[in-house]
Amino acid sequence: QVQLVESGGGLVQPGGSLRLSCVASERSSLSFSISGYAMRWYRQVPGKQRELVAGISAVGRTNYADSVKDRFTIARDNAKNTVYLQMNSLKPEDTAVYYCNVLYGLDYWGQGTQVTVSS
Repeated sequence: QVQLVESGGGLVQPGGSLRLSCVASERSSLSFSISGYAMRWYRQVPGKQRELVAGISAVGRTNYADSVKDRFTIARDNAKNTVYLQMNSLKPEDTAVYYCNVLYGLDYWGQGTQVTVSS
């Protein structure tokens, strides 16, 4: 069973930046490695479906939702078993709970980290 732990959320003013982190491990043995797997960031606001924000393949190819292109950057550090989401030029509509995801037989999700963009 994979454990994903997100961090880095918080309250930021419009135009500001945040960097989210997602550390992956295996519950029983800590032996899970993200190196062979695509990793994704999703976000969700109350009453709406969870939406894909960004993904990065095992070989580093990235894709982004149109709404965040040129503002967000996804990156991975396989040695640290960590995926990042650098968010710049944040807008109030970016306010959501952000979740890390990996498909490892099953879909695994973290507990989420709240991002609030408000003045």
